[in-house]
Amino acid sequence: MSPRRSYDQYCSAARALDAVGDRWTLLIVRELLGGPRRYTDLHADLPGVSTDVLASRLKDMERDGLTTRRRLPPPGAAYVYELTRRGRELLPVLQALGEWGALTLGERRPTDAVRAHWFALPLLRGLEGEGLVEVRLDEGEFHVWLGAGEGPVYGDGPAPEEPDARLTLDTETCEAVSRGAVALLDAVRAGRVEVTGEGTVAKVLREA
Repeated sequence: MSPRRSYDQYCSAARALDAVGDRWTLLIVRELLGGPRRYTDLHADLPGVSTDVLASRLKDMERDGLTTRRRLPPPGAAYVYELTRRGRELLPVLQALGEWGALTLGERRPTDAVRAHWFALPLLRGLEGEGLVEVRLDEGEFHVWLGAGEGPVYGDGPAPEEPDARLTLDTETCEAVSRGAVALLDAVRAGRVEVTGEGTVAKVLREA
């Protein structure tokens, strides 16, 4: 395990960056906000990270109390990584960074990788209340939990149960919402987002 590096400054921001300032660390947190993940799954959804760097970051994050590692019972018999309560407290940090960085996002470049669930955190900024929301994009499907409490914030694929709302939108609209070029509610009002479902979240969105 690499020795802990520090800015050696008596400042809470510096102390925070001691733990999460390394390249890839916060993106690993982004992935683990979707629940426990195997090493191979993390590597697949973090294009560009080397196996050595990913392994090193995961060890550092476990040492710093941001993640834990546990073995799944048979027939899984694989190790998964998951966030601790301390690690999960980074959700608002990532949301604030995403909002701050939205203006620099611009149009998608040909070299840009994309995963459907990477749009989960930007979309959460425009959703209120509590409930399960399924999102259908050109890139795939994912679901988000509003007011998730201690559980995952989002997950890949269709909702595991009947959602409170289903949102269907095209790539252009989703990218515009992610960039902050259009608010989610404005996109719903303009007919750029189809809202279905009978839950409270769907009704609030349709009546907005």
